[in-house]
Amino acid sequence: MNQFEFYLKLGFEHIADIAAYDHILFLVALCAVYRLEEWKKILILVTAFTIGHSVTLVLVSLELFSIPSNIIKFLIPLTIFLTAIHNVIGKEIESNGLKMKRNYVMALFFGMIHGMDFSNYFKALIMDPSDIVVPLLGFNVGIELGQLLIVLFIVGVAFLFLNFLKVKHREWNLFISGAAAGMSLISMLENSFW
Repeated sequence: MNQFEFYLKLGFEHIADIAAYDHILFLVALCAVYRLEEWKKILILVTAFTIGHSVTLVLVSLELFSIPSNIIKFLIPLTIFLTAIHNVIGKEIESNGLKMKRNYVMALFFGMIHGMDFSNYFKALIMDPSDIVVPLLGFNVGIELGQLLIVLFIVGVAFLFLNFLKVKHREWNLFISGAAAGMSLISMLENSFW
């Protein structure tokens, strides 16, 4: 196995690890407002998230930026909570075009926060920060592939509920966003740093 494949596998396993459910929960919350037919918007949104965490991965790995892990452990569920709340109240106060732009910015910024958590893991793996390009590329491609697989599953489940069980989209969004908000609130309380 070459270096790229090694880091690709690690990135994929890191995002798809059920023990790291906070990243999965964020993707669930991020996709709750979308239908399968909006796959292009979803793809752009997930890519914005990937770009965000890639930027932070580079900055932290090269020791240009750092935030204590206890703060990151609080900020990650906060991003989930804010996304879930935005899913519920954001739609009513915005037009569709503006909502998408705001969602992209949120995904990008929140991706940077999630990237801080990825970076601690990634930084521990690389031996030489000057030789970061291939590991970084492999790790990010692995994370992106894992995220796309998770998103495909999430949107597939939503498709079944919306089209076959005839659940209304608003009810689906309220249920998924409410569950994500509740779980993230518990995590914030468990990880509060004050």
